[in-house]
Amino acid sequence: MGVSDDRKPISLEPSPASTSPSDHPTELDVTTIRFAGDSGDGMQLLGTRFANTSAIHGEDVITLAEYPSEIRAPAGTLAGVSGFQMSIGPQDVFTSGDVVDVLVAMNPAALKANDNLVREGGIIIANADSFIPKNLEKAGYDRNPLETDELAAYQLFPVEISRLTATALQEFDVPRAQVERSKNFFALGLISWLFNMPLDNSLTWIRQKFAGDEGVILANSQALDAGSKYGESNELFKTNYVIKKPEKSRQPGTYRYLSGNSAVALGLITASQLAGLHLFLGSYPITPASEILHELSRHKEFPITTFQAEDEIAAIGAALGASFAGSLATTTTSGPGMALKTEFIGLAVSAELPLVIVNVMRGGPSTGMPTKMEQADLYQALWSRPGEAPLVVLAAKSPKDCFHTAVEAARLALLYMTPVIMLSDGYIANGSEPWRIPEIDELPPIDVQHHSDASTFQPYARDPERLARPWAPPGSPGMEHRVGGLEKQDGSGQIDQDPENHQRMTYLRAEKIRRVAQEIPPLEIEGDESAELLIIGWGSSYGAIARAVMHQNKLGHPVAAVHLRHLNPFPSNLEEILKRFPRRVVVENNDGQLWTKIRAEYLLDAERLNKIKGTPFKIREIEDKIEAMLAGGA
Repeated sequence: MGVSDDRKPISLEPSPASTSPSDHPTELDVTTIRFAGDSGDGMQLLGTRFANTSAIHGEDVITLAEYPSEIRAPAGTLAGVSGFQMSIGPQDVFTSGDVVDVLVAMNPAALKANDNLVREGGIIIANADSFIPKNLEKAGYDRNPLETDELAAYQLFPVEISRLTATALQEFDVPRAQVERSKNFFALGLISWLFNMPLDNSLTWIRQKFAGDEGVILANSQALDAGSKYGESNELFKTNYVIKKPEKSRQPGTYRYLSGNSAVALGLITASQLAGLHLFLGSYPITPASEILHELSRHKEFPITTFQAEDEIAAIGAALGASFAGSLATTTTSGPGMALKTEFIGLAVSAELPLVIVNVMRGGPSTGMPTKMEQADLYQALWSRPGEAPLVVLAAKSPKDCFHTAVEAARLALLYMTPVIMLSDGYIANGSEPWRIPEIDELPPIDVQHHSDASTFQPYARDPERLARPWAPPGSPGMEHRVGGLEKQDGSGQIDQDPENHQRMTYLRAEKIRRVAQEIPPLEIEGDESAELLIIGWGSSYGAIARAVMHQNKLGHPVAAVHLRHLNPFPSNLEEILKRFPRRVVVENNDGQLWTKIRAEYLLDAERLNKIKGTPFKIREIEDKIEAMLAGGA
């Protein structure tokens, strides 16, 4: 049995000593909850509010946001279903969950699209008011599943959410449209009661979010309270739940709940402060990267310039200009935008200017599946540029790790005068988790000095240790120089088309990137270091791999794992680690891109586990591969 199946199904039978659900809630370990409805039903808001409350309450949380790529998909259809899933637990929650313990379905399409995710014996709470003939037909139901035995494997609770919301608001002068929009807060109140979560945080958020619109505040607050009271007073629900207390206390500090995109923004701000530089972001909105631009634009108390350009090319061009002028320059996008930025990335390599390029990957190719996750832009990051144009490539492994990866990307870009591509993806960018705000002395120093001595200045002279060229912003007296895409003469920086010089400069740029490896800490092995089988992962597959390896070790199965943040160059001890393990498997959400690079670089074979479905790996999928390989299969 995989780790995702170890938990007993949730049961709404009362515990023997229970006299009142609120007085004696049933304790649970890691639990997965999913909210689903039309894209206009506020499922992302509902899920985010509940996850935020869980984090404040002390639980560990990982979330997964799923929504249609259309701005407004057809209401009531399977294509229009929006979902928000989270796993909450006492500590060390690594993924958003393999299977769902509790599903809240706001209409038939939401139920149809998600009931297969619910574990046997799990809870389904359905908005019974929406199961009318028209909606049932749109979802492809011949009969109302709430009135048949189709859902007999689950604990089904039809709740008239729409009607009960209207009843709760009938004594107030609330427009009908607002009543309908408030039903998600009724559902939030009901789930908050079911998991013994206080309403205070959500009520405070409602007052702050809708400040100045007393009608909306009233409607949402009353609906939230009505949902909670319904759960408490209705005989359908025999008990409610509470997440177990953690076995070990959290690391002391100040915590906040944040998404991967917000973490990138905060990491870039932090890096600019550590380096003492103005932060510039040139960006063009694109799913799922746009929120980085939005988040940075909210922090004008820092020396930040955010520029929403007319297109992707203008965005990176402006950023590269800001880098030439002496700023910490960044640009954010997704795969299709990266394709448009390619020429300017090559220019940054040739001009040897620091630039952080954040690619929040999505399903491709072309427009592909813009709201789904994928790890298929690694080839693009490594090699998709004209000529020999090496640069540094990093990848974040979780929402909170986006902060530290963004700081690292900026640090390496500034120290080595090079563009750095930071890879994220839709899963971790839109996902959220609690994050401890680090103390300043826990962060790596970023000591950046603009060149100040005109008598020693040559624009392409190099630091002997890093091979980085000096950085002299325009206006530095006596240090006027040219930059551009034409080949430079070694040292002087004059335009030089000599074949020998071009080969020397090509090798110098490549060697500079190779030397970045001296900044990378040694790769650490997780799991059983004496095992014969090694799991290799990168990016957002970390949580599923870590949990799968932990569970297999707990079962006595020898397996180890390494997870790569630095994808170019590799950590200096990666080859030695790979050679220690006779069998290796590379896990990634693409068709074998890291697998290709490892085989090419080290001439070592490995098996692979690939998934290209727009969804993250489940723990069980990785455990199945481990068990098959340990049994001698492939």
